[in-house]
Amino acid sequence: MHTEALIRGIEEYISRHSLFSKEDNILLTVSGGVDSMVMLSLLSRLGYRVAVAHCNFKLRGAESDEDTEMVKRECDYLGVRCHCKDFDTVGEMERTGDSMEMTARRLRYEWFYALCEEFGYKAIVVAHHADDSIETFFINLLRGTGLRGLTGISGQYGSVVRPLLFATRKDILEYAVHNHIPYREDSSNRSTKYLRNKIRLGLLPMIREINSKFTPLMRGNLYRLESAQQLIDASIARIRERAVHHEGDIDRIVVEEIDPIYPRDFVIYELLNSTYGFKGDVVENLCRALREGSSAKRFYSREWVAYIERGEILVTRISEEDNCEVEVLPSDMRSYCGNSVLYYEHTDIDLIDEYKVSSDTALIDEAKLHYPLHLRRWREGDSFIPFGMEGHKKVGDLLTDMKVSHIERMRQFVLVSGEEIVWVVGRRIDERFRINDKTEQVLKITKNTL
Repeated sequence: MHTEALIRGIEEYISRHSLFSKEDNILLTVSGGVDSMVMLSLLSRLGYRVAVAHCNFKLRGAESDEDTEMVKRECDYLGVRCHCKDFDTVGEMERTGDSMEMTARRLRYEWFYALCEEFGYKAIVVAHHADDSIETFFINLLRGTGLRGLTGISGQYGSVVRPLLFATRKDILEYAVHNHIPYREDSSNRSTKYLRNKIRLGLLPMIREINSKFTPLMRGNLYRLESAQQLIDASIARIRERAVHHEGDIDRIVVEEIDPIYPRDFVIYELLNSTYGFKGDVVENLCRALREGSSAKRFYSREWVAYIERGEILVTRISEEDNCEVEVLPSDMRSYCGNSVLYYEHTDIDLIDEYKVSSDTALIDEAKLHYPLHLRRWREGDSFIPFGMEGHKKVGDLLTDMKVSHIERMRQFVLVSGEEIVWVVGRRIDERFRINDKTEQVLKITKNTL
């Protein structure tokens, strides 16, 4: 796509989707990468009333500072107002226990919305493009998702808009080269440590070898999937009006109010996922318990707990006193605990390549486990034998020694076999469950922060 075609394409996309007008003051989120720098060039060139917001998360040392200086220079050259802000991202991660990605996202959007409030910007403009949306499709597909996760990246969500979703990465790079647009590349974009980069650098090039028209084909697929999701959302909104009753701090889903013409389990999934963030496998277990008439179990999302009472589903926010305890069976692929997900892999000892692993991974001798395991918040009095030690240590003392913040302590989970703690999740395994020269089968557990 040559320069004029890209200019014409972005104008048509903005107009067709009514993202903003030339009378609106809009805020461009510019990192210094090629996508956002090209977006700045295009919208400035077209006469839109733009300002720039640039975040320095202080995660890449001198690289981060050089990004900031380049964005400032380009804004000076274009005569565009530039808002820049430094963030103590690492300190915020330590304070909250959130992942780097989640922390950076929350910090930047809090700031973007504050700028809109202060300066009257009508839209927050982000430079995601078609390839980003396709990569998101595959990320969600590989992790497991409902239809909503297969719709890619939305062109508009509230005041956040993405006018480059019609363009490919190749289109944007060609424009940057032809028009001498300065940009910087984040060195982490070349690392295959991250799933998105594995898909971008490994999977998608192989698919394009099979079908050179894959990108426009996927754009059409994503459009149809998004349209289907919109139809589902409209139907679920009508069902919600009838079936969901708000009673103080409890939401009651009256299952009998769901018209039998609809697939009941799918409707329950949509109600629980769209509003409360329950994952698919959690909802599957809840629906199974509903069919079996079980009311003993509790089911958790990040902030909500659901349980069954007389054939109805009750949902309320998780209290500080809730242990958030769930069973872990040998067949389970993953469990959710607080702001994290644990992935379980049963493997032979001979297939373990590396015995020295990070604190977010546990290698457990499976023969020493008694199922079902239980995953719950730690509590006062819990103790275990830390890896490499002989005597017991209280979990609370371990967290104090590691200078774990109050918020992180509240989110700390333990994995229990019988009455014994197997793993203080993300911290230390118990010496009694470590692998050794007699181990044959290993339970490998990996913790990812959501």
